[in-house]
Amino acid sequence: MKLSTNSKRELEEALVENGLRATRQREHVYAVLLTQRDHPTADEVYARAKQVMPSISLATVYNCLETLVECDLVKKLNYEREPSRFCPNDGEHAHFLDEGTGRVFDIDLPENFMHEITNVLPQGFEAKKFKLSFTGYAPKDLPGDHCVAEN
Repeated sequence: MKLSTNSKRELEEALVENGLRATRQREHVYAVLLTQRDHPTADEVYARAKQVMPSISLATVYNCLETLVECDLVKKLNYEREPSRFCPNDGEHAHFLDEGTGRVFDIDLPENFMHEITNVLPQGFEAKKFKLSFTGYAPKDLPGDHCVAEN
């Protein structure tokens, strides 16, 4: 797994902004997330990363994931009684957890959604980020590699 030129540049810029440097392990873990955008757990990222980089440890994968989250390249998703999942989609979107299968889907939001949703905030409040998550049941007939639900 290899990062595209744009993704590699994006990674390097985000790391430098945070006083960090790019490493082979960070690049590899980021590439794993970008290759299959199915919101994997840390253990799933580790299993995929190990296929190409057998020497990588679980601790290194956890550290890389936390670094990617801190650099705002990846979102960490937490659901009750579920292991954390990781999402490399940097656009404004919501998530949907299918309680039947455990799969997580990206839900595209309308262009003006952030503006509209911030209108409910009391005067003087300024939102920088938001997290919107749904739980329930997704249609059973979605393709196996489908991870972006369309409105």
